Amino acid sequence: MKRTISGLIVIICAGALFAQQQPAAEVGAPDATDINNGVPQTELSEISIDKFEMEGFWRANISSDSGFTVSRLFEGGSKDKTPIEGEAGLDIPDSKVLGVKVDFLRRGYTSLYITAARPIPVEGIVKTISLWVAGRNYNHKLVLLLQDFYGRDFEIQMGRLNFQGWKNLTAVIPPQQELGMNGIVQQNYHYSNISGLKITGFRIDCDLMDTYGAYYVYLDDLRAVTDLFTENLRDPDDPIDDW
Repeated sequence: MKRTISGLIVIICAGALFAQQQPAAEVGAPDATDINNGVPQTELSEISIDKFEMEGFWRANISSDSGFTVSRLFEGGSKDKTPIEGEAGLDIPDSKVLGVKVDFLRRGYTSLYITAARPIPVEGIVKTISLWVAGRNYNHKLVLLLQDFYGRDFEIQMGRLNFQGWKNLTAVIPPQQELGMNGIVQQNYHYSNISGLKITGFRIDCDLMDTYGAYYVYLDDLRAVTDLFTENLRDPDDPIDDW
């Protein structure tokens, strides 16, 4: 029995010594050459989608039996906005905001739509969409309207408008499923030269108790945080399948 125990001790000590002598990569340590630690490479950038500087590009409408709307541009904006890196010195106009007014005819469950004249494409794999809003402290809800890679319509809640002054609201885009068939799809593995989604506008779902009199809302500085890694690796000689 003593000889068996002694033999086991010798085997265990030899195994420990052998493990200590192996290179780090052979015993499960991270590979120092993999700077992303196995995570796919990304190149996140904050980009401007629209600064609401073009008259007539955004349209407001509501059901005719609920009220009527008017929209126009105003001078102004939030003082808390920070400039996008890379836009300094480019002299990009950013002095106006979009104002929308609704005159309600009666109380009821209704929605106000603020839509773009045409869908706005956002390149890359979009992670978040943000917008500055002055909601006038009403209980209405702001909803982002978008289309995915296949042109299917989706909506994402951005939050209630029950606050005073300007506030930055953000919608998080759910990550694409591995098979890329369900949910908000932004990329098809067959087409590496096409990715992203399109913003079609916004919807304000009005709270029943606040659908009276006149309601004002202001929008400014629509932005996105998007992964441009695949976009920047695109082969300029690769034919585009749009014929």
